[in-house]
Parts: sequence; C-alpha cells; structure tokens
Amino acid sequence: MKRKLVNLLAAVLVIGCFSSCSQGDGPLPSNTYVLIHGAWQAPYVWQTVKQQLENKGQNVVVVELPAHGDDFTSPAVVSINTYRDKVIDAISKIKGKVILVGHSMGGVVVSAVADKIPLKIRKLVYIGAFLPANGQSLLDLALQDTQSLLGPSLIPSKDQLTLDLVRENIVSIFCQDASDEIKKLVVDKFRVEPAIPFANKISLSQASFGKVNKYYIRTTEDHAIGLNLQNQMLNAAQITNVYSLSSGHCPFLSQPENVTGLLLAIGK
Repeated sequence: MKRKLVNLLAAVLVIGCFSSCSQGDGPLPSNTYVLIHGAWQAPYVWQTVKQQLENKGQNVVVVELPAHGDDFTSPAVVSINTYRDKVIDAISKIKGKVILVGHSMGGVVVSAVADKIPLKIRKLVYIGAFLPANGQSLLDLALQDTQSLLGPSLIPSKDQLTLDLVRENIVSIFCQDASDEIKKLVVDKFRVEPAIPFANKISLSQASFGKVNKYYIRTTEDHAIGLNLQNQMLNAAQITNVYSLSSGHCPFLSQPENVTGLLLAIGK
C-alpha cells in the first residue's frame, strides 16, 4: 500500500512538471544583457534592474559611457563613435551573443553598435529611446519632438561642448513618477552632458543593422521623448515587437520590476 502511494505521488509530480513546462513556466534561459544608459545619467540608473535580472539567473553588464558617471573624459573628444566603441569593447569580452538594451540617447549608441557587430547581438531593445534612421542624428530626431520638455530646458555652455539643464526641471523631465528618494538621487547624480554626440549622424545599413531583431518599450508618460516621436521612430524602423509602460522617461527607476519582467520576456 505504501509503495502504491509513493508511485501515485511520483506520477502526480511528473504530470505537474509536464503541465508546467507546456504552459511556458520552465526555467528561464540564461542570457547576457548589456545595458546602456542615456544622457545626463550613468550606470547607477540600472542598479535595481541589474540585481533583479541577476536574481533570475541572468548575466548583466552595465557600460559606463565616457564623460558620464565616474568617467571624466573631456567632452571635447567624445562622439557617438566614442560611445559605440566603448560598448563594442565591452561586448567583445563576452562569450556568445548578447541582448543589447539602450535608453534615451543610448538608443543611438546601441544602433551604431548593432550596425558594426550584428552577429554579436541576439536582440536589440530600446526603452524610451531615440531610434535613428541611416544618416540621422539625435538632434535631427529631437527637433521633431513637439511634446518634450527637454528642449526648452537646455543650457549650452559658452564653448558649446556641454549641455546643462534648468535644474528645477530635471525631475519633471526624467522621473516625475518616481519616489522622492529616486528623484533626489537623479538630481544628486546629475552631470552636464557632452554636446558633440547629439549632432553626430550615424550610418546604418540594411545588410547589418537591418538584420538585427529589434524590440521597443514605449514610455507613454515620457516628458523627455514624447510618445508621438516614439511612435514615429518605431514605425519608420518597422519595429513590430512593441511593448508599453505607463511611465515617465526612466521606468527602470520608477517601476523596475516591470522593466525586468519585460526584459526577461523578450529574452525567452
């Protein structure tokens, strides 16, 4: 009798396992996510998402772009290609393909990277990001944005090498929906932004960039890159893998669990 009971329990467990696997609840594949921050920010913005992804068995590399965070490269020598090459160098140290994620200005960076090393990119993910076409710059796209609060807040330096922002507008531009603690963190970590990369036009080819699988996560309450421009860019790029978050410009700060969940879903 005891043996029959044990066998019955074993059968139930096996059936449960097959049922779970058939519903897509099996173990997650182990991916390497490479996360690229945007303008006026630094790797700190990815801290929570990085930890959450790693807790799910994922590998995560966060790249600090030159002249951001703790890197004090002169803005006079920084370009989109400088950013691109820093990311390519980081990816070159990783075995296998990666899921490359770019936010805001980082969208231009990851596009340039994907054009150079398409075979290393398993999936390319944009989060509330600029998505240029061949021959476009970030500035070309930003000038089309009638909803953004960013343009009116810009303060160019006298030498035209950096861009500051009206300080009292920082929170409303980047993280109006975040907690008070996060808002303070964004203000405290703020640094002026190198200006040259904004005007750099990038080259993208159908033979390389065009072949990379692309995903876009829209930020529908975004005050930095308006939703209309986001839709315009992803339609021009013919991206059909589109997700939406009801968030401001930085959902990884205001709702990191949702960003992590989407990245894990995209990684399957």
